[in-house]
Amino acid sequence: MHGDVLRYPIGPFRYQEPLGEEARLSRIQELADLPKALRRLLRGRGQQDWMRTYRPGGWTVAQLVHHLADSHGNAFFRFKLALTADRPVVAPFDEALWAELPDARELDPEVSLRLLEAVHERWVYLLRAMKAEDFARTYWHPLQKRAVALQEALALYAWHGRHHLAHIRLALEA
Repeated sequence: MHGDVLRYPIGPFRYQEPLGEEARLSRIQELADLPKALRRLLRGRGQQDWMRTYRPGGWTVAQLVHHLADSHGNAFFRFKLALTADRPVVAPFDEALWAELPDARELDPEVSLRLLEAVHERWVYLLRAMKAEDFARTYWHPLQKRAVALQEALALYAWHGRHHLAHIRLALEA
């Protein structure tokens, strides 16, 4: 497979603004479904499967699972910050460095799968309770040097889940 197809198997993220109610509900449902889809995909997999990669130099399946928990946990907290403060500055994190830490390289991915399930249960509950105008609230991303609306973040993280599910499928099918 071509490098860009392996790197972005569902294509790069493209935000179509603004998200209407139907699009918001669809993205929220994608986030609700992600942990179940991931658990189905990983059912019956063992240590040798955890070490597979989707492309040369890519993260292992284990690192991808840990990354999803790290990234979506951060996203959940960013939503809570944006809902409770006026354009809060969020802390960026170096996902590549986080993926090299011992917990992401050595810990059983089941731990992060359980964490992802819990984070998504709370996050989806919060998302479904939000009013339409809440999705216009923003946080400031210092690396991007711009305000990010929660509706855009919602679209991004729904895409992000599909993106890494596709990576895991590629790794397990290789």
